[in-house]
Amino acid sequence: MIKGVLLDIGGVVYVGETALAGAVEAVARLKHAGLPVRCVTNTTRTPVAGIVARLKRLGLEVEADDVFTPARAARAYLEALDLKPHLLIHRALEPDLTGLDGAGGEAVIVGDAGDGFSYAAMNAAFRKLMAGADFIALAANRMFMDDDNVLSIDCGAFVAALEYAVGREALVLGKPAPDFFIAAAESMGCTIDEAVMIGDDAEADIAGALTAGVAQAILVRTGKYLDGDEIRFDPRPTATVSDLSDAADWVLDNRS
Repeated sequence: MIKGVLLDIGGVVYVGETALAGAVEAVARLKHAGLPVRCVTNTTRTPVAGIVARLKRLGLEVEADDVFTPARAARAYLEALDLKPHLLIHRALEPDLTGLDGAGGEAVIVGDAGDGFSYAAMNAAFRKLMAGADFIALAANRMFMDDDNVLSIDCGAFVAALEYAVGREALVLGKPAPDFFIAAAESMGCTIDEAVMIGDDAEADIAGALTAGVAQAILVRTGKYLDGDEIRFDPRPTATVSDLSDAADWVLDNRS
């Protein structure tokens, strides 16, 4: 039985400042049917407050507690271990990770820094890692649908470069990390196997959620979806549909 919906938003609900056709209505239909919805996004350029503001401008009823981001997970991680962050992230995201001056050591936090991925910034992070800092990746996505509706390189390539340079793997806190999906499901009062995932990324959203334990995961052919994605990664999606409106129909038809 489906008791909650995990929903990717970039490329599924909106692109830039424009809602995709039928997306806002689809979320409203899910909520009207009594299904809680949590927005699970790997965006690392926008703080939670900015995401909430954008969704509200588009007409969605959403609060900060409804939005799960890698930065939110990173803050909890740093606070739990009393770590001070060395940030290699987009300037706009810094408000979500400020005020953390832990005495338990340092952690390099890597997100989509955009133009901040200079040699100097990468080398400073490299030196911190070589000195023993924890290595945290907010996400490791290959690409994302940018605000101009064209695919752009995501932070995964830069994380991989640092992993190669220092000879160790980063701890990924966003999708496809199982704990990320599990925490979002639990916030709805359901277990992970009672949640359904809807997303446009067959690797991080769909295969990641299924590996984490969701019962069903629905791939939409919007956003970063590329032809053939439904068979490109394992586990494969439960269903592949045109858009969020069709995904909502599928969830409502298969909820019990």
